[in-house]
Amino acid sequence: LLVYHKMCGTADPDVKIEVMHKPFQCHRKSKYGDMLLVHYEGFLESNGTMFHSSRKHGDRNPVWFTLGIREVLKGWDKGLQNMCAGERRKLTVPPSLGYGKEGQGKIPPSSTLIFDIELMEIQNGPRSHDSFRDMDLNDDWKLSRQEVKHFLKKEFEKHGYSPNDTHHEVMVDDIFKNEDEDKDGFISVREFTSIHDEL
Repeated sequence: LLVYHKMCGTADPDVKIEVMHKPFQCHRKSKYGDMLLVHYEGFLESNGTMFHSSRKHGDRNPVWFTLGIREVLKGWDKGLQNMCAGERRKLTVPPSLGYGKEGQGKIPPSSTLIFDIELMEIQNGPRSHDSFRDMDLNDDWKLSRQEVKHFLKKEFEKHGYSPNDTHHEVMVDDIFKNEDEDKDGFISVREFTSIHDEL
């Protein structure tokens, strides 16, 4: 069992990362902007109570999200970098990188959370050069909201998961909030491929 703390801007030292399983071969590691498919279970550190499991609750499907644009808890964005498909990690996420002083639903205020997360698949996300070419349907060297939404829908459907339009709109809103620096309603090549410090 490998236990370590990610440092130097790759993960907050307050996120404790334990590698529970790592595949023998690793052809690609997760990075900001990648779309990740994960199964996970979440527990309260205080008493071990499970508050959610993707395998047991909801539609029991793994969950897609884009790493680094705050679709998920900040502790996930920080703790799931440089991870291989097939790898399993245990994250200990402090309140400041979880649900904070307010809590949410079954999660009490100021709770430290434990997540058991298995990374099933890594796909090119909205930051890759290849994805830009795929997304720019009219070859005008900039991306509209419709082009980004079309790409996300296509990626989800390719793997058998089709979130509703509301979920797509939320993802597009998040992407444009972070990427469209000049707020002109389009994402340029420069905006698209740059890495933002605030992530």
